[in-house]
Amino acid sequence: MKKAIVLLNMGGPNNLHEVELFLKNMFNDKHILSIPSARIRKFVAGIITTLRVEKAQEVYRQLGNKSPLVGYTNELIKAIDRSVGDAFVTVAAMRYTPPFASDAIDALMQEDIEHLYLVPLYPQHSTTTTASSVEDFIEMMDKKHFDVTTTVISSFYGNEYLNRGIVESIQQAVQGEGVGEIDLIFSAHGLPESVIKKGDLYQKHVEEHVDILSRKLQESGLQFHSVSLAYQSKVGPMKWIEPSLEQALEAKKANKKALIYPIAFMIDNSETEFELHIEYEEVAKELGYEYYKVVPCLNDHPMLVNTILDLIGYEK
Repeated sequence: MKKAIVLLNMGGPNNLHEVELFLKNMFNDKHILSIPSARIRKFVAGIITTLRVEKAQEVYRQLGNKSPLVGYTNELIKAIDRSVGDAFVTVAAMRYTPPFASDAIDALMQEDIEHLYLVPLYPQHSTTTTASSVEDFIEMMDKKHFDVTTTVISSFYGNEYLNRGIVESIQQAVQGEGVGEIDLIFSAHGLPESVIKKGDLYQKHVEEHVDILSRKLQESGLQFHSVSLAYQSKVGPMKWIEPSLEQALEAKKANKKALIYPIAFMIDNSETEFELHIEYEEVAKELGYEYYKVVPCLNDHPMLVNTILDLIGYEK
């Protein structure tokens, strides 16, 4: 009998043809587009997809015709497998693109699994990420009659290994730099204010995570010029939580040095490798920044591996 680790994430197009599939599935998610009628939501999702697909495809062309997320996730799975050996089976299940929950469950049903750990790769809980991915996987388990004892990991932004890995990554990024002259901006994926007002915990968790990391950075001797939080990836006309990353860069432009850490992402994706590395670097240049750098996500960092093993209670 084996145990299984399922890494849940939003996914990303594996090729340009999957961009349309990605957008359709995302905007047809009731947690993303909160339209009660499934028929109307599907219709609206189709319109939004049609309007956005060409622009989105151009983004992925600049990233090598695909999202980097699935490839990085596969490297993380290999790193986990090296640590746990044959005791566990590790698979990925993406919300909007292959491999889907159904693909992961099909693979697991070929194994003799006695216990399943669902690990959403979102450190801060949100209905739009954690809840959506977990519900999708459990619903598919029911459809396929895959009845296995299941443990669901929720938020884990306070995990010691996770935060040690983030601090190490930041330390490495600023090695040889005058840290006291740099503004550190933690950038999180934004959400509409309406989602937060419904009781979503995401903003609260992100703010608490910034507080935790600020203390740990100081304990490590990293005294930045300032440490702040901003939100990225706004779409549509609705009011989103602020400050936006544009606003944060504008507010800090007199100092001309910014380091960005993508606090809401464990795995690099288009929001980090295109939006932060390319689009916001242009914004920073236009604002007169002399230093602008983005810290990579943890991806297959040993401390992310340790985080996941700690979350499931595995001891080497």
